[in-house]
Amino acid sequence: QVQLVESGGGLVQAGGSLRLSCAASGRTLITNAMGWFRQTPGREREFVAAINWSGALTRYADSVKGRFTISRDNDKNTVYLQMNSLKPEDTAVYYCAARAVALLGMGISEYRYWGQGTQVTVSS
Repeated sequence: QVQLVESGGGLVQAGGSLRLSCAASGRTLITNAMGWFRQTPGREREFVAAINWSGALTRYADSVKGRFTISRDNDKNTVYLQMNSLKPEDTAVYYCAARAVALLGMGISEYRYWGQGTQVTVSS
């Protein structure tokens, strides 16, 4: 069984930066694509960013492109989301997820394992 634990969330002013981390335990995820999603109350969970098993391929939602960067350190079994130029509309609970395959995906149903989420709040 895989456990994913997110950290790094918090309160930041608009224009600021945060780096989220997602540490995996249970087994290595070196062969798994990883992703970040976010959700606000009353809205569906939405795709933010994804990365393939090696880190060579990434995809981003249009709303975060150019501001967020997803990366991974397979030696540490950890995935990161660097968030810059944060906006109030980025406020959400951010979830880390892992696929069962190496290819990246952008759909919620494509991910098998999920973390509990970390709150990010951006004040104006």
